[in-house]
Amino acid sequence: MTKIKSVRARLWKWTGPTVPPKGQFCTNASDLLWEKGDAMSSFRFHQWMTCEVETEDGTVGIGNAALAPSLVKTAVDEVYGPLVIGEDPFDYAYIWEKMYRKTHAWGRKGVGMTAISAIDIAIWDLMGKLTGKPVFKLLGGRTKEKIPVYYSKLYADDVDVMQAEAAEAQKNGYTGYKMRFGCGPKDGMAGMRENLKRVEAVREVIGYDVDLMLECYMGWNLDYTKRMLPKLAKYEPRWLEEPVIADDVEGYRELNAMGIVPISGGEHEFSVIGCKDLIATKAVSVLQYDTNRVGGITAAQKINAIAEAFQVPVIPHAGQMHNYHLTMANANCMISEYFPVFDVEIGNELFYYIFDGDPEATDGYLQLDDDLPGLGITISDRHLADFEIEE
Repeated sequence: MTKIKSVRARLWKWTGPTVPPKGQFCTNASDLLWEKGDAMSSFRFHQWMTCEVETEDGTVGIGNAALAPSLVKTAVDEVYGPLVIGEDPFDYAYIWEKMYRKTHAWGRKGVGMTAISAIDIAIWDLMGKLTGKPVFKLLGGRTKEKIPVYYSKLYADDVDVMQAEAAEAQKNGYTGYKMRFGCGPKDGMAGMRENLKRVEAVREVIGYDVDLMLECYMGWNLDYTKRMLPKLAKYEPRWLEEPVIADDVEGYRELNAMGIVPISGGEHEFSVIGCKDLIATKAVSVLQYDTNRVGGITAAQKINAIAEAFQVPVIPHAGQMHNYHLTMANANCMISEYFPVFDVEIGNELFYYIFDGDPEATDGYLQLDDDLPGLGITISDRHLADFEIEE
């Protein structure tokens, strides 16, 4: 069997045109601070990292990372890449444990786990190409005819702008819509009214026959969320996402136990055990791990099994091909998050500028090809002029 001969990490820095979003397009964890300027600026990411794992026969698997990509590239180049060279890619469980355990003292959260995720995703793409099978077939196969997706680009803005965007998105028949809140605890009762005004406005457009998801991105606190939940209930949200900071697991548990609105989270968890704790303590009603952060596809499948045993649905954070393959192969992953192709704004859009092959949603669904090996993506050369690439 062919062995891994190289691991290549590249940093892609976007230098092309951008569309600046409204300053407070979403609440965030730094909102509670006294801060000048745009509090959300540090949460935009106009860089990405690609990770190419190549075997002796020239087959290349592609992984990626969007969190702190320059730091993750250094970790891949100096630590994690050398650990996997010479290994059989089909020993993926051993490779994962080797990366995880040899760096456990410092790498089990954040940058270290993101580096593991990028390499692991590339190894699964590699295994698919070596066997001539799509990744979802290696994970268990097709559990649904096609994947329903929800529209996930309703950033906080003026009411008329959000309504116009929701109305335009309706033309594609999405099964749900996710909007962001622009106000939090520092904005007081007036901010609460502004938040509620926008939820009501979006519901006016999309009606009550489709799901509406509400995103806080860790920008609220426990007290504020407890005050908001009863006010939000009449709009029948599918979930309230990341209301408090990721470390406040007890806060999640208390909010979820109120039973008013289902609480979702897990995007900023970095381990199988961490996700198990969110599930077992009933801290979330919906788990949203990020495959790019939680340890890649190998770890994600373990988490999926735990969640299914507790009957907690899993909706992996963000769109992107690795998440679509996981969703297709797991009955407990019912829907996928979906960002439409758009000009570069926050950073989620860069996936479409770096890679070719991501499926486009049609009538609210997307499809994966049974005959396309691996993840089904390639690194594009269409936008190279708009990137500064660091090897």
